[in-house]
Amino acid sequence: MPKLSAGDPAPNIRLPSIDGTTFDMNEMKGKKVILTFFRFSSCPLCNMRIRRITQRWNEFSDDAVMVGVFDAGVGELKKRMKKHDVPFTIVADESYDQFEANGVKKSFGKFMWGAAKSPLTLLQATLRGYVPLTMSISKLSTIPVDILIDEDGKVVEAHYCKDTADHLPLEKMIAFSHGQL
Repeated sequence: MPKLSAGDPAPNIRLPSIDGTTFDMNEMKGKKVILTFFRFSSCPLCNMRIRRITQRWNEFSDDAVMVGVFDAGVGELKKRMKKHDVPFTIVADESYDQFEANGVKKSFGKFMWGAAKSPLTLLQATLRGYVPLTMSISKLSTIPVDILIDEDGKVVEAHYCKDTADHLPLEKMIAFSHGQL
């Protein structure tokens, strides 16, 4: 599937959330949405990213919606996310269908580069107990995507990460949540 671009309609996502509800992108009209396709539930880099967002959540606009999509079953994801007090929506895409439908790519080389360029983050993740519990090359090689969606349900920016450690800066996500992009 092709990558999303600015001006495209928001992805048509309807997935189970770890809070027991179902997230439906069609219900987000009128809201700014920050959508991230993470990797797998025990991904150390993903868990550190969740931690950093959670630590700065008070800087985001009160009416912004953030959704993290993981390649995982909802039960497993719920168990893994207990380490965080996540103030936003976390959903499970066990079938990997939404990842594929939205141009999320896999690259073992980019996975290795992301791991090699972020040893401090990986060390911090390990010390916090975020240890990858998979050796599946397929799951390890997923490259994250950050998507900013406006109140009209249109993509403002789709950031297809260069590697597993690359993401939109938190400052940019915070600015977007306040309508400053």
